[in-house]
Amino acid sequence: MRSKFIATIVLLGFIATSYGQQSSCWEKWNWLIGEWKGEGSGKPGQGGGTFSFAYKLDKKIIERVSHSEYPTTGNKPLIVHDDLMVVYLDFKGNPSKAIYFDNEGHTINYTISYSDQSIVMTSDKVPNVPIFRLTYTLLDNETVNTKFEISQDAENFKTYIEGKSKKMK
Repeated sequence: MRSKFIATIVLLGFIATSYGQQSSCWEKWNWLIGEWKGEGSGKPGQGGGTFSFAYKLDKKIIERVSHSEYPTTGNKPLIVHDDLMVVYLDFKGNPSKAIYFDNEGHTINYTISYSDQSIVMTSDKVPNVPIFRLTYTLLDNETVNTKFEISQDAENFKTYIEGKSKKMK
């Protein structure tokens, strides 16, 4: 009887500490959770759009959904870009990986790193494919800068698109 009691206490302690680790692993993402609206410029032109970050599956992943439009200019037609990204935990329980899909048929696997006010996603190296870097930088409680860069050598990145967004919710 006593050994069952001790085993139950140990099991409950393990469950409680495991749960605590799961909820704190997303701490560096809290400021980015919500709905955002922004404008930016870059190679596709001047445009605008929305994106959101939301915890899903009992906080096991973060889902980002994005929609942007670049209006018709001169001889360029309207460009509509939609994408989905899932941020997930690695085998150690850290949010260090993401996978991205878009309506143009791209799939990108990212490794995530962090600095004081930024979340940086850098694509995995794939032969004959550029390296992509997506950075979210907190400017103030309601404003974030988003920068998407491309590199051929993983050292010299060129900005493809950049813009500021305001938190809507």
